[in-house]
Amino acid sequence: MTVLRVGNFSGFYGDRFDALREMLTGGELDVLTGDYLAELTMLILGRDRLKDPAAGYARTFLRQLEESLGLAHERGVRIVTNAGGLNPAGLAARIRELADRLGIPVRVAHVEGDDLAASFPGGLTAHAYLGGFGIAACLRAGADIVVTGRVTDAALVTGPAAAHFGWQPGEYDRLAGAVVAGHVLECGAQATGGNYAFFTDHGLERLRRPGFPLAEIHDDGTCVITKHPGTGGVVDTGTVTAQLLYETGGARYAGPDVTTRLDTVRLRQDGPDRVRVEGVRGEAPPPTLKVGRGRLGGFRNEVTFVLTGLDIEHKAELVRRQMEDAVGAAKSRPAEVRWDLVRTDRADADSEETASALLRLVVRDRDPEAVGRAFSGAAVELALAGYPGFHMLAPPGKGAPYGVFEAAHVPQDAVEHLAVLHDGRRIAVPPPQDTRALHDVPGPPLPEPLPGGPARRAPLGLVAGARSGDKGGDANVGVWARSEDGWRWLAHELTADRFRQLIPESRTLPVTRHVLPRLRALNFVVEGLLGEGVAARHRFDPQAKALGEWLRSRHLDIPEALL
Repeated sequence: MTVLRVGNFSGFYGDRFDALREMLTGGELDVLTGDYLAELTMLILGRDRLKDPAAGYARTFLRQLEESLGLAHERGVRIVTNAGGLNPAGLAARIRELADRLGIPVRVAHVEGDDLAASFPGGLTAHAYLGGFGIAACLRAGADIVVTGRVTDAALVTGPAAAHFGWQPGEYDRLAGAVVAGHVLECGAQATGGNYAFFTDHGLERLRRPGFPLAEIHDDGTCVITKHPGTGGVVDTGTVTAQLLYETGGARYAGPDVTTRLDTVRLRQDGPDRVRVEGVRGEAPPPTLKVGRGRLGGFRNEVTFVLTGLDIEHKAELVRRQMEDAVGAAKSRPAEVRWDLVRTDRADADSEETASALLRLVVRDRDPEAVGRAFSGAAVELALAGYPGFHMLAPPGKGAPYGVFEAAHVPQDAVEHLAVLHDGRRIAVPPPQDTRALHDVPGPPLPEPLPGGPARRAPLGLVAGARSGDKGGDANVGVWARSEDGWRWLAHELTADRFRQLIPESRTLPVTRHVLPRLRALNFVVEGLLGEGVAARHRFDPQAKALGEWLRSRHLDIPEALL
């Protein structure tokens, strides 16, 4: 059968608004996918639904569709999106109303069954990560638009591919190939040069406005990652490797329909802005589905003191003692009090800003009063009685609620996965017949180390790229070498222990290293680095987005032959 061209127009709730129209007008496509959901997004939508039971979906998508629905219909491009969030049926109904108002005959279907709130009471949200066969059932029945709630990000691509090529459950290698394509596409411009470690190689002008990616998928599961002609950005083996490593763990990448073996992926440049992905192997999926649970963790407040010039440590100690006295004298002391001194200052600075350090005080408690105005007001009361040069970054405020993300698992057959067609028919999607418990892959043999020679102290990032992200309270950092010799050095040098040395925050935490030789890559998973997840804002970089860049900036003894 013909190649299936699947593009992406959204990598998160808040992505570039014009991308839907840009993708429809930029070149040939069969399907457009939009990913709006993340752990934080589900919590945001949960709070929206508390205020309005009819809410709970990504309203931005409706506005995007209003200006592009006619164009998609004219060009015969189907749209698949998880913008339904917590209320896919509600969004599907709004799309039908929009289409009727615009006079555009489109068939809208949606996928249900992910909502497990009844099984996990007491939280804001509880949703299973569904696979792609509900989407496939909608498309096979003629849907022009398919709206889902919580499916895996890659399911937005595996569903259309299964529908187009007639794939059935159990065709693991084909499905795994589509999972890889979906994982590369899911974050939009991250596959076309966005957030790329070696962005300076391609020139700033080229990356001012990266285009969005697309995949040319074949019946055997292989694909080519590319973008529309003439759009900004770049697609090469580096940008695709970076996205493949993003928010993953070991060699086995589990999903509802298939477990994808990331250690089998082969990439090769197939021309300008074209990367061929082949060799992907799949296995039976695990017997359970992941469930993302969101709940209210409590309330938090934060003040940031600016410390300028001399005696930074003494100024920090003074304000700590003054605030401890004030907090201790309050009716209810916050359950959690955290101080962080960020030494952004430098000696003999030529601007006040670069002469200043930041002292952050974060408090959390189940009781909003414990972190409310009394807390922030105590900070303000030090304005004329504190350290010299006293000022803060923001005025005092009341405590704000924060969310907590937790992962759970349920048996595959405990979820009623349903495709709800445009004519109202409801098709049950059965769980997989065959499953396989998830186990780590034995570590592969390492390459021969580089022969000895002179070395120079230099940043890791001169010879290796990295991309990092979050999964609940854990962080991952994928690191890859740009050459075979670089890989021979990296594989032996960057051990889990060396990682802990370079990233002091990780020294007391479990750090697991996964080796992916075909990508010349290492993937590190740091458990607990992000506390209770992004919504809890546990650290300065709550989603670990820049953790990889920090690692690249650390200095090691690097062989001069690589520099």
